Amino acid sequence: MSPHSSGASLHDFILRHPRLLVITGAGLSTRSGIPDYRDADGQWKVTPPMQFREFRDSAAARRRYWARSLAGWPRFSTARPNEAHSALSRLETLGHVTLLVTQNVDGLHQRAGSRRVLDLHGRLDRVRCLDCGASGSRENFQQRLGSANPGFGAPAASIRPDGDALLDPSVIEGFAVPACAQCGGVLKPDVVFFGEAVPPARVDSARAALAQADAVLAVGTSLMVWSAYRFLRAAAEAGKPAAAVNLGRTRADGQLALKLEHDCADTLRSCIAALSMRRGARTAGHRAVNRVDAGGYNPRLQDSRPAPAPAFATDRKDDDG
Repeated sequence: MSPHSSGASLHDFILRHPRLLVITGAGLSTRSGIPDYRDADGQWKVTPPMQFREFRDSAAARRRYWARSLAGWPRFSTARPNEAHSALSRLETLGHVTLLVTQNVDGLHQRAGSRRVLDLHGRLDRVRCLDCGASGSRENFQQRLGSANPGFGAPAASIRPDGDALLDPSVIEGFAVPACAQCGGVLKPDVVFFGEAVPPARVDSARAALAQADAVLAVGTSLMVWSAYRFLRAAAEAGKPAAAVNLGRTRADGQLALKLEHDCADTLRSCIAALSMRRGARTAGHRAVNRVDAGGYNPRLQDSRPAPAPAFATDRKDDDG
């Protein structure tokens, strides 16, 4: 199926179900230079990310994480939105998004202009203390990490999906991790690790948006993680259809009303172009129907309404004019 055909299919789905709960995953950001986690079969392409318990309980694990993060952050933080992010921002502008729930921690949806965004798994550009709850910017903490490790110069040839980089273990030995400036506690990126619970308020917000939506649209995600898949289950239980645009298998394949295995950026771009064209045509038609003169004359209704006397003719204006 070509991008145009995929876009047309998605366009038709949205016309039937105009209010969408959108769920996005790592596949949406690959064109921005941030790799994804899984292959076409939904299996891990990389070593699974660090578990929350390991990070919390092991100083060695925290050294390993922050050393890799120090190396990977410069490239991760300079990633820019791609066409898929821009298309979803446009979809919101067209009035089709009740909420965009992203599993990504890169903040690229907001940079692309989306406003109705729920960062289900948090944001990597913030850090939080596990002891006192104080939070701060990742950029400031990057400077603290660099100051605490002046001889650290490990290059990041490539980054991983979570923004860190693989390093030789010898580089990590002796790596110093600054403590919380407020209480001396343990600092953690303000993201939901594997094995960590999503804050209930975020789940409640997504469920509330689902209640207002006509359907669910999943883009660039295999939905293998329960934290996002639960909303597809909830939609099915509520009798609401779901569509997915993803290269490869998803956990919800058996529940989908529409499955498009094509590049999400190409498919979204084609779909948004069709939606925008339709909206433009409808707007033009609406203006034509409602274009009247001061005497109440509408050329589209001339068979049923008498024309006014010429002496009363005036300049026309639009209803919204």
